[in-house]
Amino acid sequence: MLNILIAPRKYVQGRGALKQLGTFLKILGKKPLVLWDSTVKDIVGQTVLASLKEAQMEVVNVDFAGDCTRKEVDRVIGIIRESGADISIGIGGGKTLDTAKAAAIETQIRIVTCPTIASNDSPTSAASVWYDDEGNFTHFDCWPFNPDLVLVDSEVIAKGPVKALVAGMGDALATWVEAKVALATGAGNLAGGVSTLAAMAIAELGYEVLLEHGVEAKRAAEAGAVTPSVEKVIEANILHSGLGFESGGLATAHMIANCLPSFPECHGLMHGEEVGFGVISQLCLDKSVSMDEVYEAVDFEIAVGLPVTFADIGLEGISRDRLKTIGDICAGEGSLCASHCFAVTSQAVVDAMIAADALGTERKKFFV
Repeated sequence: MLNILIAPRKYVQGRGALKQLGTFLKILGKKPLVLWDSTVKDIVGQTVLASLKEAQMEVVNVDFAGDCTRKEVDRVIGIIRESGADISIGIGGGKTLDTAKAAAIETQIRIVTCPTIASNDSPTSAASVWYDDEGNFTHFDCWPFNPDLVLVDSEVIAKGPVKALVAGMGDALATWVEAKVALATGAGNLAGGVSTLAAMAIAELGYEVLLEHGVEAKRAAEAGAVTPSVEKVIEANILHSGLGFESGGLATAHMIANCLPSFPECHGLMHGEEVGFGVISQLCLDKSVSMDEVYEAVDFEIAVGLPVTFADIGLEGISRDRLKTIGDICAGEGSLCASHCFAVTSQAVVDAMIAADALGTERKKFFV
């Protein structure tokens, strides 16, 4: 299997970056379709439209319906074809960005992502996560190309929901934990090969940045401040995690996280929060992991406010029978759990989740 690393063509991050959006877009096309929701438009709309106007671009303004579904992507594709747009720009959260990416790939136009929260590592990736009309995760697609431009305005993110920044830390924390598993077994990555040394170094760097700067970044973001720690964590959440997961590989943490949206009690969770609980579960599943590593991860998650117990994810008192539905999927054909060097059984996954809950409950006592 070949060593493959994939990445966006350009990554831009900094305070006020959206003010320069038009400058970066001019080399890509002339007629951008901008996909965003009303909340995002209220926050950054004036800045974005002023920048595009200054660049003399003709804007196709499209309101996002709320989920990356087949119906929504088809709607956006229709608008692209009718309008003649030559750039698809997603501005907002992961679902908006994933929809813009899918529509751009299917119409063969340029892709630009502008995340307004750092809640996951979707912005840099050549992937879209799909949901059904009821909001349940169904699958994800890996596209042939990554975005042409990823533009991240640190000031917008720092002034956004702190919950989103913390969720992004959960998604990013998993990157190194899962990539190590995939590399050790040769399980492969989302690029269709195995990891490069560069991808592994980036994944590990993201983990180290979170441990060093995560708590301070949360504190600064709570005050709406852009500090070096905030900048570093934004980069870890989006760039390090994005390149690391895609070119490193995934495992049990994301498999468990992808199952949680099927529980009604979990519908209020962000993806990174689901992954955060998945990380602790994976560490409790893997016999090659030292307890120092387990304690390090769970204590970090508690310190920044990520979920580490069933109660934290809305499943307090859940039965083994209900957890078995997750276990069966994780042990089934095509599961990301196959990345491990051992056979993952349904019972082992259930036991790992129960152990994660018990561990999280115990370690929380040290933070009272």
